[in-house]
Amino acid sequence: MFEYDLIARQGKARAGVFHTPHGDLQTPVFAPVGTQATVKTLTPDQLNDLGASLVLTNTYHLYLRPGDELIAEQGGLHQFMNWPNPILTDSGGFQVFSLSKTRKIDNDGVTFKSHIDGSTHRFTPERSIQIQNNLGADIIMAFDECSDPNDHTYSKIAMERTHRWAERSLEAHRRSDQAIFGIIQGGVDPELREKSANFISSMPFPGIAIGGLSVGETKDEMHDILDLVTPLLPENKPRYLMGVGTPEDLINGVARGIDIFDCVLPTRLARHNAAFSSEGRLNLMNAIFARDSRPIDALCDCYTCRTFTRAYLRHLIVAKELLAGTLLSIHNLHTMIALVNDMRNSIVEGTFDNIIGQGLLQWQGNAERTNSKKDKG
Repeated sequence: MFEYDLIARQGKARAGVFHTPHGDLQTPVFAPVGTQATVKTLTPDQLNDLGASLVLTNTYHLYLRPGDELIAEQGGLHQFMNWPNPILTDSGGFQVFSLSKTRKIDNDGVTFKSHIDGSTHRFTPERSIQIQNNLGADIIMAFDECSDPNDHTYSKIAMERTHRWAERSLEAHRRSDQAIFGIIQGGVDPELREKSANFISSMPFPGIAIGGLSVGETKDEMHDILDLVTPLLPENKPRYLMGVGTPEDLINGVARGIDIFDCVLPTRLARHNAAFSSEGRLNLMNAIFARDSRPIDALCDCYTCRTFTRAYLRHLIVAKELLAGTLLSIHNLHTMIALVNDMRNSIVEGTFDNIIGQGLLQWQGNAERTNSKKDKG
């Protein structure tokens, strides 16, 4: 259980299989985010139809509501949310640091106030692991501290604390049917990142996560850190890049040896009327789409694009119909899942190096065109 089989590679790009109690994860893999035990606007059957094989849920939010003990009483997350495939839970660390404005951090843990009702709570490595043991996900995270990437002093303190907490998280872990991943921190400082990668790699974690990226640093800084870190990691363990997920990020990540991704972006964009497209990111609220009889993307074969026009989708948005969010989420998640599947196939077939340039040109060019349109108003 929890073995990682490397199937093929091209350069740093890898295709593999990570074995879990609820099924094998074919990597590279993109995980839709179901913060509160639900991927917003979608049912589990719809996620299955999209080919989603892994879902991420949030320790911090589920601890506050409905409570990890209640979920344990209901048979754990898989039964509670009726999701038969693998689940990953984060440690709650990022949310403690990002959502609680009055947190107090010490070497033992973090005291924070709930963003829901202002009540006071405390997370330690032991408490985070206990909550995740109760939730029952296949993959859980060691408790860590995320820092401002541009603050070297704080990044060093947070990295050293993360290392101590990683040791305590391992010691506190009680379930053999859950894989616990250690997390690399260190901001954008190459020396700190190298030190963290070596430390976490030396511990008996079955997988390794790279945290603290996509939190304010530039894309070039993120790529430089990945170029530095991934060659230092064990070949026989999956690598998880936390919270990163535009199409171009996935391509750049896979090219640098990343296996697992998650991000709220596809469904968040959908709830704000936006869709990924080979033409660039589309805001379907715009009046230009009122009589547009084309699908979101003529190159896409998702249910939304096979069935509905841009004009209909805009009508749903203007009328504030809930179906708009569902249909746009289906399209955006299909785009991400299809992209990682295509990359996996190309690695296995030995053609990844041939398509990476074209893929980056398309998606980065789309992002640049979208940003250019924004700049012009």
